[in-house]
Parts: sequence; C-alpha cells; structure tokens
Amino acid sequence: MIAIIEKAANGTARVVRIVGQTAAWLGLALVLLVAFNVLSRYAFGISSVATQEAEWHLMAAGALLGMSYGLNQGGEVRVDVLYDKFSPELKATIDIIAALMLMLASIFIVWLSINYVHQSYAIGEISPDPGGLHYRFLLKALIPVAFVLLALQALSMMLENIVRRAHLKQPLANPDKH
Repeated sequence: MIAIIEKAANGTARVVRIVGQTAAWLGLALVLLVAFNVLSRYAFGISSVATQEAEWHLMAAGALLGMSYGLNQGGEVRVDVLYDKFSPELKATIDIIAALMLMLASIFIVWLSINYVHQSYAIGEISPDPGGLHYRFLLKALIPVAFVLLALQALSMMLENIVRRAHLKQPLANPDKH
C-alpha cells in the first residue's frame, strides 16, 4: 500500500514539475516582449496596447503556473521557530494537515473561479482598452488551472508525508544491531 501511495505522490509531483518547467519559459518570453516594447517605443516611436497588455498576461501566467512549481521545488518561506523542536512524527503529522488544508483551499478556489471564467467566456470579454487583447477568458482560465496544479502539489506533499510517517512508525528490522 505504501508503494502505491509513494507512486501516486511521485506522479502528481512530476505533473507539477513538468508544467512548472514549461511555464518557466514564460519568463524569457516576458523579457523579450518587454525589450521589444521598450525598443519599439523609444527607438521607433511605435507603441501597441496589445503588446503592453501581453506583458502582464505573461507575468500573470508565469506567477499562476509557477506557484505550485515553487512549492514543488521547496521555494516556499517557512518559519521554523517551533517546528524544528518537534519530533519527526509530529512534523509529519503537521505537514499532512497543512497539505490537506492547502489542497482543500485550492479546490475551493477552483470551485469559485469556474463561474468567473464562464462569465468571461459567455460575454466574450475583451480588453476595455482600444487595441487591447481579445479572449480575456483565456487568461482568467489559468486561475482554476493553477489552483488544480496547487491542489495536486498539496496532494503529493500530503502523500509523501503519509509515507514518511508510516516509515517512522515501522520498528527497526534488527534492533540489536543499533
């Protein structure tokens, strides 16, 4: 049973890692787009609302798709004042509860955001600025996608900690040798 849980944890973490590594290329696209916008504006006097909006669309996509990857790679900020003093079993239990709470919060945000995206799609929402981008629902659709990924990462972390806690509870194979 533990092997199945471990395999599920690794599989969900792998999905998040692949999406995160792919989304990291949005950073390069953003830098190139900003450079293009600055060059075209100051060197040639040409400016485009659509390319300026595309900058924040890329930044939003990178942030949304990158949050689960950051957690996957251990990039979160921790305050370990008390946690460091806890036993390994208590740490694993706390991590299981925290991951479960994150997963539930993420699922709740997905649930809330579905109607938000649907409304945007139904009205054919576009940029309010003349010359802006169309299909704003595509950007908004990244909200539930990003939080599904965050829920998957939280599930992976919860399963990893269940495995870790199970291994901590197992008796030593030969206690006389230790």
